[in-house]
Amino acid sequence: MNNQKEQLDTLREIRSLMERSSRFLSLSGFSAVIAGIAAITGVFAAYLFLGLSLFEPAYYKFATEEKGVPNHAFYTFLLSDFGIVLIVSLVAASMLTVRKARRQGQPVWDATAKRLLVNMAIPLAAGGIYCLILFYHGQIAFIAPATLIFYGLALFNAGKYTLNDIRYLGVLEIITGLLASFAIEFGLLFWAFGFGFLHIIYGITMYFKYEK
Repeated sequence: MNNQKEQLDTLREIRSLMERSSRFLSLSGFSAVIAGIAAITGVFAAYLFLGLSLFEPAYYKFATEEKGVPNHAFYTFLLSDFGIVLIVSLVAASMLTVRKARRQGQPVWDATAKRLLVNMAIPLAAGGIYCLILFYHGQIAFIAPATLIFYGLALFNAGKYTLNDIRYLGVLEIITGLLASFAIEFGLLFWAFGFGFLHIIYGITMYFKYEK
């Protein structure tokens, strides 16, 4: 009986070692919660700046002034607003991931982490370029859905090198982006749902499932 238990413990240890060597397991669920809160705050700030009510559509109508002149204040604010959201999210993810990795005695930057970043970076880079193309053609309304779709693809792609749960988040982001493409006038609300509420739900789930 004891020999059987020892064999099972040994198999579990081998499985754990193999998983750690092939997957990056130090992503922090709490960092996803912070990113979600930052995204919702950013969208709320955008609504305040534009003077829109919650369900008032077509935020992108402020992109141009009379006679089709670009509204530079609109672009400056939104770029600054969501740039801050991105910085806060990246800083939180970096700090909390490093702290979790050190607590677990795991390396922060190894071959698995590099593969994870590469597999995320390719869809994100393609999405960023595509959003610039949309901007070039004046298709501002489709930028929000595009960011959700390409971000979801990046998460799904990265699922091969970290917790499988992140793939579910990726699929939900893709679905949210596709739905947003049908209701482009509510792009900011879909953005808040995808980058905000879904991140918060995912982060809380991961915390209680793997970290608590």
